[in-house]
Amino acid sequence: MAKKSKTQKAKASAARQQRKVERELEAANPQPAKAEEAAPEKKGLFKKSSDASASSDSGKPAKKAEEKPKKKRFQFLRDVKAEMKRVTWPTRTDVLRWSGVVVVALLFFGIFVAILDNAIITPLLVLISGISLG
Repeated sequence: MAKKSKTQKAKASAARQQRKVERELEAANPQPAKAEEAAPEKKGLFKKSSDASASSDSGKPAKKAEEKPKKKRFQFLRDVKAEMKRVTWPTRTDVLRWSGVVVVALLFFGIFVAILDNAIITPLLVLISGISLG
Protein backbone atom coordinates (compact mmCIF):
# COMPACT_ATOMS: atom_id res chain seq x y z
CA MET A 1 0.00 0.00 0.00
CA ALA A 2 1.34 3.43 -0.99
CA LYS A 3 2.26 5.94 1.67
CA LYS A 4 -0.20 8.85 1.96
CA SER A 5 1.04 12.36 1.34
CA LYS A 6 0.48 15.17 3.83
CA THR A 7 -2.27 16.56 1.61
CA GLN A 8 -4.09 13.24 1.52
CA LYS A 9 -3.78 12.91 5.28
CA ALA A 10 -5.10 16.45 5.77
CA LYS A 11 -8.08 15.80 3.48
CA ALA A 12 -8.88 12.55 5.29
CA SER A 13 -8.62 14.32 8.64
CA ALA A 14 -10.91 17.11 7.46
CA ALA A 15 -13.44 14.55 6.19
CA ARG A 16 -13.36 12.72 9.54
CA GLN A 17 -13.84 16.00 11.37
CA GLN A 18 -16.80 16.89 9.12
CA ARG A 19 -18.44 13.50 9.72
CA LYS A 20 -17.93 13.93 13.47
CA VAL A 21 -19.61 17.34 13.41
CA GLU A 22 -22.51 15.93 11.37
CA ARG A 23 -22.96 13.05 13.86
CA GLU A 24 -22.98 15.53 16.76
CA LEU A 25 -25.57 17.68 14.98
CA GLU A 26 -27.75 14.62 14.32
CA ALA A 27 -27.49 13.67 17.99
CA ALA A 28 -28.54 17.19 19.03
CA ASN A 29 -31.36 17.38 16.44
CA PRO A 30 -32.75 13.87 15.89
CA GLN A 31 -35.25 15.05 13.22
CA PRO A 32 -33.71 17.66 10.89
CA ALA A 33 -36.02 19.57 8.56
CA LYS A 34 -36.52 17.84 5.20
CA ALA A 35 -35.91 21.09 3.30
CA GLU A 36 -32.40 21.27 4.76
CA GLU A 37 -31.64 17.71 3.67
CA ALA A 38 -32.89 18.31 0.14
CA ALA A 39 -30.89 21.50 -0.44
CA PRO A 40 -27.54 21.58 1.37
CA GLU A 41 -25.90 24.98 1.63
CA LYS A 42 -23.32 25.77 -1.02
CA LYS A 43 -19.97 27.01 0.15
CA GLY A 44 -18.51 29.94 -1.73
CA LEU A 45 -16.86 33.29 -1.47
CA PHE A 46 -20.02 35.30 -2.01
CA LYS A 47 -22.53 33.22 -0.04
CA LYS A 48 -25.03 35.35 1.86
CA SER A 49 -25.26 34.61 5.53
CA SER A 50 -28.57 33.09 6.61
CA ASP A 51 -28.09 34.61 10.10
CA ALA A 52 -27.96 38.16 8.77
CA SER A 53 -31.00 37.70 6.55
CA ALA A 54 -32.97 36.06 9.36
CA SER A 55 -32.23 38.87 11.78
CA SER A 56 -33.17 41.56 9.26
CA ASP A 57 -36.41 39.74 8.32
CA SER A 58 -37.58 39.34 11.93
CA GLY A 59 -37.25 43.06 12.69
CA LYS A 60 -34.60 42.56 15.37
CA PRO A 61 -31.54 44.78 15.35
CA ALA A 62 -28.74 43.39 13.22
CA LYS A 63 -26.23 42.88 16.04
CA LYS A 64 -25.20 39.50 14.68
CA ALA A 65 -24.34 41.13 11.36
CA GLU A 66 -22.10 43.59 13.20
CA GLU A 67 -20.40 40.89 15.28
CA LYS A 68 -19.85 38.54 12.37
CA PRO A 69 -17.13 40.64 10.64
CA LYS A 70 -15.20 40.72 13.92
CA LYS A 71 -15.26 36.94 14.02
CA LYS A 72 -14.24 36.78 10.36
CA ARG A 73 -11.55 39.45 10.67
CA PHE A 74 -8.70 36.96 11.04
CA GLN A 75 -10.37 34.11 9.14
CA PHE A 76 -8.06 34.68 6.15
CA LEU A 77 -4.97 34.24 8.33
CA ARG A 78 -6.43 31.08 9.90
CA ASP A 79 -7.13 29.74 6.41
CA VAL A 80 -3.57 30.55 5.32
CA LYS A 81 -2.18 28.75 8.37
CA ALA A 82 -4.34 25.68 7.65
CA GLU A 83 -3.30 25.69 3.99
CA MET A 84 0.40 25.99 4.89
CA LYS A 85 0.06 22.85 7.02
CA ARG A 86 -1.18 20.99 3.94
CA VAL A 87 1.81 21.98 1.82
CA THR A 88 4.29 19.19 1.13
CA TRP A 89 7.56 20.92 1.92
CA PRO A 90 10.82 19.69 0.35
CA THR A 91 13.42 18.12 2.58
CA ARG A 92 16.76 19.78 3.23
CA THR A 93 18.53 17.33 0.91
CA ASP A 94 16.04 18.07 -1.89
CA VAL A 95 16.61 21.82 -1.52
CA LEU A 96 20.39 21.41 -1.56
CA ARG A 97 20.28 19.00 -4.51
CA TRP A 98 18.10 21.26 -6.67
CA SER A 99 20.06 24.36 -5.66
CA GLY A 100 23.19 22.59 -6.92
CA VAL A 101 21.46 21.76 -10.19
CA VAL A 102 20.51 25.42 -10.66
CA VAL A 103 24.05 26.67 -9.93
CA VAL A 104 25.60 24.13 -12.33
CA ALA A 105 23.09 25.07 -15.05
CA LEU A 106 23.85 28.78 -14.58
CA LEU A 107 27.60 28.17 -14.81
CA PHE A 108 27.20 25.99 -17.91
CA PHE A 109 25.02 28.48 -19.79
CA GLY A 110 27.16 31.45 -18.70
CA ILE A 111 30.32 29.80 -20.04
CA PHE A 112 28.46 28.68 -23.18
CA VAL A 113 27.23 32.22 -23.96
CA ALA A 114 30.67 33.72 -23.22
CA ILE A 115 32.37 31.30 -25.61
CA LEU A 116 29.67 31.80 -28.23
CA ASP A 117 30.01 35.58 -27.96
CA ASN A 118 33.83 35.81 -27.96
CA ALA A 119 34.72 32.98 -30.32
CA ILE A 120 31.89 33.06 -32.88
CA ILE A 121 29.62 36.15 -32.83
CA THR A 122 32.23 38.91 -32.37
CA PRO A 123 34.64 37.64 -35.11
CA LEU A 124 31.69 37.11 -37.44
CA LEU A 125 30.44 40.69 -36.89
CA VAL A 126 33.97 42.05 -37.40
CA LEU A 127 34.27 40.10 -40.66
CA ILE A 128 30.91 41.34 -41.93
CA SER A 129 31.34 45.01 -40.93
CA GLY A 130 34.98 45.29 -41.96
CA ILE A 131 35.99 47.01 -38.69
CA SER A 132 39.50 46.19 -37.52
CA LEU A 133 40.00 45.50 -33.81
CA GLY A 134 43.65 46.52 -33.66
